Amino acid sequence: MTFETDILSVFDKQWALLTAGNKENFNTMTVSWGGMGTIWGKPVATVYVRTSRYTHEFMDREDYFTVSFFPEKYRKVLGVLGSKSGRDMDKINDSGLTAKEIQKSVTFEEAEITIVCKKMFMQRLEPSNIMDPDAAKFYNGDAPHDMYIGEIVDIKRKKTLDTANISLSGETNAELFVEEP
Repeated sequence: MTFETDILSVFDKQWALLTAGNKENFNTMTVSWGGMGTIWGKPVATVYVRTSRYTHEFMDREDYFTVSFFPEKYRKVLGVLGSKSGRDMDKINDSGLTAKEIQKSVTFEEAEITIVCKKMFMQRLEPSNIMDPDAAKFYNGDAPHDMYIGEIVDIKRKKTLDTANISLSGETNAELFVEEP
């Protein structure tokens, strides 16, 4: 499977929504830390969630999660979804985004690309193990992050996008579904 993108900036610069749960009970949050690659012979996405975040409860409980990327016009909405808690408000209703079910999880009608992942691994990033002083500054009194690695089982994208940069090949159970806008 190939998924061509600027791997070093897709999370950091474009941001994404990490979502776990089902249509009746889910939470989402903006993430800018993450990556994609392979481990144990499988294509994977890796995301990091502070243990204090409401989404963390869903990530621990659920077997599947999605990582959804949006057009630039949704950047302000993603900013709000990353700074407000679903414990305190109905973030989705207030955001104007349209949630929809997707393979044992949730994404949004407005997403350009959604990566569906099956959780494979979780591990706490222990601040005492951080050797880089610049990285250690992220944990001065704040909750630690848990790292989640999920097998990429599907990639969905809107039909209106340029399809030149995404192709699937090789032996994998992931499929590319083209959705109508």
